[in-house]
Amino acid sequence: MAAGLSSRFAPISYEKPKGVLKVRGEVLIERQIHQLLEAGITDITVVVGYKKEYFFYLEEKYGVKIVVNPDYATRNNNSTLWYVKDQLDNTYICSSDDYFTQNPFEHYVYEAYYSATYVAGETDEWCLKEGRGGRITGVEIGGSNSWIMLGHVYFDRQFSKKFVDILEAVYDKPETADMLWEEIYVRHIKELSMTIRKYPDGVIYEFDSLDELRQFDPAFIENIDSEIFDNIVSVLHCQKKDIHGFYPLKQGLTNLSAHFIVGYGDDAQEYVYRHPGVGTEKLVDRAAEEAGLRLARELGLDNTFIYEDQKEGWKISKFVKNAQNLDPHNPEQLKRAMEMGYKLHHSGASLDRSFDFVNEGLNYEKLLLEEGPIEIPGYYELREKVLRLKKFADADQYPIVISHNDFFYLNFLIDEAGTYSLIDWEYAGMSDEANDFGTFTVCCELTDDEANAAIDYYFGKEATFEQRRHFWSYVVFAGWCWYLWSLVKEAEGENVGEWFFIYYRYAANNIDRVLSWYEDAQN
Repeated sequence: MAAGLSSRFAPISYEKPKGVLKVRGEVLIERQIHQLLEAGITDITVVVGYKKEYFFYLEEKYGVKIVVNPDYATRNNNSTLWYVKDQLDNTYICSSDDYFTQNPFEHYVYEAYYSATYVAGETDEWCLKEGRGGRITGVEIGGSNSWIMLGHVYFDRQFSKKFVDILEAVYDKPETADMLWEEIYVRHIKELSMTIRKYPDGVIYEFDSLDELRQFDPAFIENIDSEIFDNIVSVLHCQKKDIHGFYPLKQGLTNLSAHFIVGYGDDAQEYVYRHPGVGTEKLVDRAAEEAGLRLARELGLDNTFIYEDQKEGWKISKFVKNAQNLDPHNPEQLKRAMEMGYKLHHSGASLDRSFDFVNEGLNYEKLLLEEGPIEIPGYYELREKVLRLKKFADADQYPIVISHNDFFYLNFLIDEAGTYSLIDWEYAGMSDEANDFGTFTVCCELTDDEANAAIDYYFGKEATFEQRRHFWSYVVFAGWCWYLWSLVKEAEGENVGEWFFIYYRYAANNIDRVLSWYEDAQN
């Protein structure tokens, strides 16, 4: 099994899959293939998914079969067994990133087993209960002084047949997608006979983090071929041996982020490495983002930013320990957010990129029309009103200023000293002065009273009627734009969830009121 993301092995797994890492001079998956071949096992299949191209060479080098698991990103490892269910017989199930100091494989095995090692003291691993003849009778997640599941597994023919029957019966159930295959086994443990195969300490290794691997192979970090480590060394002027404490912070389609530490003891400093997601160069103007980040640092709006590579998109920031997100319903914090927005907008800086909610919404509409006619009740009536309102708002001739364009509570960090940082500048560009307020009101789900207070906070005094109606028009535009975005995503098969209605509501519930503020003034 070599399809998984290995997210706990960040950031190395951002560059290459864990199974092709070289440990003590040997590629992990190649070492296992050698051990299988030494045991006389030649029918070997490697199921790949994430960065699958790194494994293709194995077919020619060792004569293994390659099977692609296209569902690796949306399902757990039960999907890997699904794509080889016709091959399951008397079969070893191995993880590509395990390391065996002794060859555990045998040419002849007579019953299904799961390998196990003993853990003294508390553990959060999967703990095994055994009955007569070593049969596994139960599994609990977490325990103490227990034999735990670790390493390879053997399915005998009878086990394979029964397991495939069960897998086929449950595979399409929504709750199955996130299950490990082991969880399916545990739920049907009375039907699936499997014994425990006990191994002494020091035979089976499964590295859950870079720090664990470094303990096993101290030379690993110094010898690793990693642009990420090279980037950290070049920016922070440290040595590879001083970099440790990696763990993933978030992982998605846009970016991948990992925490790390440089130094030890009193000299230790914590950071975040942001690795760009595949294809983000088409979605994000990294030069504009980097320029926005530098400006934010200069203005004291972002105290975390250290460096971003404009070409590649990787970024290093300070890690904010025990950070809190902004509470938009706290008047003091709402006021601070609006003051930060005002400071940004009136900085006099500019970027090459621009962003307009209504134009973006019309672009989403074009994508939607490619799927067929829009027959949603009230759609064109709302559209016509939005375009009328846009003409009025444009006639106000508010300045086009540098804007964050993702200005809402999750992108504000507050540290232990009460210092605020506005982060994630991927969408920064030139927009109407009210643009960030529109985003904030919709995405923070402000009430009318909170939104009006926010406008007053922004201007540092009670806003005029003209200021208030202009800023409220951008609440409508923000809601309408993201409502169109939601329609496109739903048409593509994604479930936007409750935000679909929230976006619509902020547009539809405010359009008539705000439009009347302009039209009544003309009469």
